[in-house]
Amino acid sequence: MVGGFARRRGGQSSGWLLAVVAAATGLEAAAQPPAAAPRAIDLAASRVYVLVGKSGLVGHVHAVEGRLAAGQVMLGAREQAGTLVFDMRSFLADTPAARRTLGVEGDVDAGTQQQTNANMLGPEVLDVARHPTARFDIRSALPAAQQQPAKPPTYELVGTFKLHDTTRPLALIATAEEGGTAIRLRGGFSIRQTDFGMKPYAKFGGMVGVADELKIWGDIVLPAVGAP
Repeated sequence: MVGGFARRRGGQSSGWLLAVVAAATGLEAAAQPPAAAPRAIDLAASRVYVLVGKSGLVGHVHAVEGRLAAGQVMLGAREQAGTLVFDMRSFLADTPAARRTLGVEGDVDAGTQQQTNANMLGPEVLDVARHPTARFDIRSALPAAQQQPAKPPTYELVGTFKLHDTTRPLALIATAEEGGTAIRLRGGFSIRQTDFGMKPYAKFGGMVGVADELKIWGDIVLPAVGAP
């Protein structure tokens, strides 16, 4: 139908049609996500936090802080959008920063913290001697479908999470806040320890223990492309 219309109305209509097509193509290109560019993670500035709930009658809530061993993210990428490698040996329970960040009240004495770390890092839970890292392989990092006006943009990160040689699908929403020459990427997700072959810590027949669910939150700093 379009071709017939152009033939009947001559050269002027052909020019009009080309202009419309060009405008539509421009709009379609503008609607696409920005071109992806790899950003290596600032390992010194980035942190991972884990909120561990309690189980039993006298359990305790724990706030855990850890670091990344390596990683990069390409916001806007439809495929091969990056990887986050978690340094499981760096995770420490109940640091002041972790408790403050996750809103857990009170302080923990050094002896209790040391015992909690031994249980968490030991063979019954994280078993860092055999599993020193975990990883989030990000397949895509596209803008989220719904954006809030006057708020930092959000991205949906989709991929797989590997922990204890078990890999499961993972999707999360992350906020990308620009500041200076860096982007601060913040987002979280939940897992169950038993889904990854881990046994939630418990003693005294379950009177004291931690919950199966772990709530994981990342505060990832992405320097500008080409920044040292």
